[in-house]
Amino acid sequence: MKVFLIAGARPNFMKIAPIYRASSLHSVQCKIVHTGQHYDYEMSQAFFDDLELPEPDYFLDAGSGSHAVQTARIMTAFEDVCENERPDLVMVVGDVNSTLACSIVAKKMWIDVAHVEAGLRSYDLKMPEEINRMVTDSISDYFFVTEQSGVDNLLKEGKPEERIHFVGHVMIDNLFYQVKQLERGADVQPAVRGLKERFGRYGFMTLHRPSNVDSRETLETIFKALEEISKDLPLIFPVHPRTKKMIEQHGLDLPRDVVALEPLGFRDALYLWKDARIVLTDSGGLQEETTALGVPCVTIRENTERPITVDVGTNILAGTTYEGIMSAYERHVHEEKKGQIPEKWDGRAAQRIWDILLA
Repeated sequence: MKVFLIAGARPNFMKIAPIYRASSLHSVQCKIVHTGQHYDYEMSQAFFDDLELPEPDYFLDAGSGSHAVQTARIMTAFEDVCENERPDLVMVVGDVNSTLACSIVAKKMWIDVAHVEAGLRSYDLKMPEEINRMVTDSISDYFFVTEQSGVDNLLKEGKPEERIHFVGHVMIDNLFYQVKQLERGADVQPAVRGLKERFGRYGFMTLHRPSNVDSRETLETIFKALEEISKDLPLIFPVHPRTKKMIEQHGLDLPRDVVALEPLGFRDALYLWKDARIVLTDSGGLQEETTALGVPCVTIRENTERPITVDVGTNILAGTTYEGIMSAYERHVHEEKKGQIPEKWDGRAAQRIWDILLA
C-alpha cells in the first residue's frame, strides 16, 4: 500500500510525525509530500528536524500568495506527483490550504482520501480554515476524528457512520513523544533554557490569526490586555512572521514586560510552555496540547472548533475584548477552571489509524 502524507504548515508536521513513525510497523510505503505552504526555514525545516522526520519525498514549493493563488499552485504541482506515482491513498491532516488542495486533486484522480482531524466545526465561515474543513470532509473517504463533537457533526452532515472513526488525536501522540524526548535530555537552545531559569514563573503566548493581527484596533486591544497581564506575569512571545509584519505596519509596540522571540522550533516551544503558569493563544493546536498536559489556556478568539478543550479541558474561550481576556486570565489565576484529559488522547491514535486502514 502506497500512502502520501501531506504536510504544508507547522501543525501538519506535528500530526504526520506519529503517523509516519507508526507506518514503519506495517507493510506500508509512506511518502511525505511537503507542499511548501510555509516556506522559510523557521516555519518548516526546523520542524522536520525537531520531529525526527526524514527529508520529504516531494517538495512542491507553493510559497505565499492569496488563498486562491496558493491553492492553485499546490493543486497543479500535486497533480503531477500523483500522475507519476499513483498512490493508493492520500492522507491529509488539519485544515490548511494544502489539506483542501491535495484532497481535491486526489479525489478527481480516483484516489481515496483520508482526513485526519475530520469533523471539527467552528461554524464561522469567515475563517478560511472552516471552509477548508467543510470542503475536505465533503469528499473524503475516511474520517479520523479527535473528539466526539467531530463524530456528531459528520453524522449531522450525512456522512456514513461506517466511515467515521473516533481514534483520538495524533497531535497528542506527538506531544507525549516529544515530552519523553525532553525528559531524556533532548537538545534545547541554551537561550531558551536561560529564559526558564531567568523567570521561573511566566506565561507563554502565540498570536497569528489574521482576524487578530490584521486589524489595528483588535491587535491594540489585545496588547492592552497583555500589558496588564505582564505586570503580574512576564510573557514569553515567539512572534509569528505575519504578526511581526502587522505590528510594524500598525506602528505598535509590544508591552514592556513581554519578551519577544523569533519563531521557535516545536521542541523549544514545548520546553517553555509545558511549565508556563498560563498559555495565551489563538492557535487551534495549543488549545488541545495544553489540555493534554493540564496547562491553563486562554484562547483569544470568538469561537473554537475544538469545544472539548473548553467543555472538558483547561481552555477558556476569552474573545478578543480587553474585558474578556482579563476575565479569563483571572479565572485561571484563581484556579476556577479545572481540566481533564479527553477520551482516547492517550498517545495511540496513529496506531489506531493504521489498524483501520489495513484491516
